Amino acid sequence: MLYLLAFIGLVTVAVLLWKAFGPTANPMLSKRVVGPDDDPEFLWKMNREAQRRKPEEPGTGSSDPIG
Repeated sequence: MLYLLAFIGLVTVAVLLWKAFGPTANPMLSKRVVGPDDDPEFLWKMNREAQRRKPEEPGTGSSDPIG
C-alpha cells in the first residue's frame, strides 16, 4: 500500500513539473497569425504609401480643365 501511495505521489509531482516547465501544449496559440487587414503595421505602411502617391496623381492640382 505504501508503494502505491508513493507511486501516485511521484506521478503527481512529475505531472506538475511537466506542466510548469515542460514544452507548451499548443505552440500555435502563442503565435497568432494576423491577417493584413488587422495588422496595424501593414495598415500604417499602406496609409504611408497612399499619402506618398496622392500628390503624384494627375488632376489633383488647381489646374483643373473643367473649371
